[in-house]
Amino acid sequence: MGAQNGKDLLIKVDLTGNGQFQTIAGLRATRVSFNADTVDVTSLESQGGWRELLAGAGVKTAAISGSGVFKDASTDERARQIFFDGETPNFQVVIPDFGVVEGAFQVTSLEYAGSHNGEATYEMSLASAGSLSFVAVV
Repeated sequence: MGAQNGKDLLIKVDLTGNGQFQTIAGLRATRVSFNADTVDVTSLESQGGWRELLAGAGVKTAAISGSGVFKDASTDERARQIFFDGETPNFQVVIPDFGVVEGAFQVTSLEYAGSHNGEATYEMSLASAGSLSFVAVV
C-alpha cells in the first residue's frame, strides 16, 4: 500500500439518527487515536521480575479531533447541537485504504476562532461513548 492523501481521512456524523452519515464540513485536519489501559498483575512469582499484564482487561477508548474552516453548514449546526444537548450519536471515521470505525461519540470540545484578516476556523474533539465497530477495506 502506498501513501494516502490526508484529505481522505474523513469524520462523518449521523445527522438524523437513521444511519445516513455526512462528512463534517470544512475540516482541513483530522486525527483519530485509540487507547487501552493496562491492568498490571505482576507478583513475586512473575518470571524474571518482568511486568505481567492481564490480557483483555482495561478500558479501551478512542478520541477524534479535527480542525478547519467554519462554513456554518448543517453538519456544523448538528455538532453544536450535539455538544449543547450532551448527546452521543454515531460518528464514522473513514481511514483511507484501511477501513471505517463507527460508534457513539460525545463532542467534548468545540472551539471557534478568527482573526481580523483571515477566515473563521473551528476545532472539535470527540470521545468514544461506547463500543466501536471496525470494518476493513477489502
